[in-house]
Amino acid sequence: MVNKALVIIDVQNGMFLEGEAVSDGVELLQGIKVLITQARSTKIPIVYIQHNETAGYPLENGTYGWEIHSEISPEEGDIIIQKTTPDCFLKTSLDQELRERGIEHLYLVGIQTELCVDTTCRSAFSKGYKVTLVSDLHSTWPSTELTAQQIINHHNEALRWFAYVKSSEEIRFI
Repeated sequence: MVNKALVIIDVQNGMFLEGEAVSDGVELLQGIKVLITQARSTKIPIVYIQHNETAGYPLENGTYGWEIHSEISPEEGDIIIQKTTPDCFLKTSLDQELRERGIEHLYLVGIQTELCVDTTCRSAFSKGYKVTLVSDLHSTWPSTELTAQQIINHHNEALRWFAYVKSSEEIRFI
């Protein structure tokens, strides 16, 4: 029985807007595409998480910015979960969808490291899932204090309490 799933968090057009694009966005998309191909070839379910914001925000529901990035578009049979908070489990059907499929181990990739990726990693752990955070396939923007890479590095270290932290080169869906 397949008990793993690839969970792609908030990789939406609004995260790649010119002048405001997520750090290393091109590399992020390319790496996620590789994992998607690997997951599909081994029949690992793919879960797309799509954040919904209100009118006027980059991820406003139904707008171009809200759409999942075309480089990694879902295919028939993929699971798409809509959310409105940083926790992919809170007020969504994610837990139910995973449990119905017997999924016990989540591989997390996506955006934004210190918000939705971090919160979902901790939440999945607290719900009893095994979690692998793909260390080079989540991203963010710099803050006034830290570079994006410093934020990513910090979370890779901090989330070791809740997840296996592995690079994309170490991931094998077999």
